[in-house]
Amino acid sequence: MDTAPHHNPEPEHDHAAPLPEAGRRDPVCGMSVTPSSAFVEHYHGHRYFFCSDNCRVKFQADPERYGRDHRGAEPTSPSGPPVKAGSDFTCPMHPEVRQSGPGSCPKCGMTLEPVMPTLGEDEDLEFRDFNRRFWWSLPLTLIVTLLAMTGHSLQLFHGSVQNWVELGLATPVTLWAGWPFFIRAMTSVSIRSPNMWTLIGLGTAAAYLYSVAATLFPQVFPSNFMQDGRIGVYFEAAAVIISLTLLGQVLELKARSQTSAAIKSLLGLSPKTARRINAGGLEEDVPLAHVHLGDRLRVRPGEKVPVDGSVLEGESAVDESMLTGEPVPVMKRAGDSLIGATLNTHGSMVMQAQKVGAETMLSQIVQMVARAQRSKAPMQRMADSIAGYFVMGVISIAHDVHRLGYLRPRA
Repeated sequence: MDTAPHHNPEPEHDHAAPLPEAGRRDPVCGMSVTPSSAFVEHYHGHRYFFCSDNCRVKFQADPERYGRDHRGAEPTSPSGPPVKAGSDFTCPMHPEVRQSGPGSCPKCGMTLEPVMPTLGEDEDLEFRDFNRRFWWSLPLTLIVTLLAMTGHSLQLFHGSVQNWVELGLATPVTLWAGWPFFIRAMTSVSIRSPNMWTLIGLGTAAAYLYSVAATLFPQVFPSNFMQDGRIGVYFEAAAVIISLTLLGQVLELKARSQTSAAIKSLLGLSPKTARRINAGGLEEDVPLAHVHLGDRLRVRPGEKVPVDGSVLEGESAVDESMLTGEPVPVMKRAGDSLIGATLNTHGSMVMQAQKVGAETMLSQIVQMVARAQRSKAPMQRMADSIAGYFVMGVISIAHDVHRLGYLRPRA
């Protein structure tokens, strides 16, 4: 196979998966290169970009020397778009469920959330949705409950008119506000994994459907079901269950969003770029994701330390209060360790990267907070283990009561 570089006097079209613009750098001088105006060479299956024809000529003269570092190159064959950080999603109730994109949990139907929140995420859409459903359903639930409790004594309506009014009030609460709960209940039944959503869905559906039947077809019910000219209904029961469940979901999502906000605050402590010193001694600003082990980095006064490492040259006082809480800066000299996201106060230093990406101390702290958010307390694990038996027990009791109360032959 011919590994010699091919001469391309004109910039060629890039058909491979696009990298971030700052990710393409000249392997000779280390400068960041704009792909649309770069000179290009192919070598060992990679495409290299150059700031000028002079750098491209130097590369042609000794490609082995400059082609060892593929950080500024990209494969010549398409490899698909890069995987976005935080693209793994998990279920808040079942941490063992993971997938590579958003969706619903196959066990309970709940919306999956990112394993690791990122700074670029929008606000929690699920929280906004449930919060809107709750506040729309709350006044309707209060009205239908007051009607059910006091309507017959106040005699606001005659006969079955009250049933129709309650039907109009409870229907949007049950069928619109409570629709996500019915989806979760149907999911639990389809996978034969009964849980609390099964009970909520079954209970509200039974109360609502019975009440609808009593309102639309009162003549099919026994005469002893009639009271004050109407059949007793349970619209308020379905509405109250839905509204209280929505309130619980809003509070839970709010608590999780606060934890996610804390994680995002930690992520925001890290700088976005680092100043790397290349083999020729030239300095360039590169995205933090492009820093590798062993890279020599310049930390100027007032800048944050980009990654964990050690001081090679210079000395300065570093503010480590973000980690230790100690307000007094600590002097750092050659050989001393540095922690990423700490603040260099006045001196200039050259450091060597020793831990990057997920290995830095800040990343470890973020991961621990995220794991703690997804972990279950022992009591919660115990509740989950007996929930299936409890649900089946409740359904069995309800079935037996139905048979005894309504299927028994009457005189």
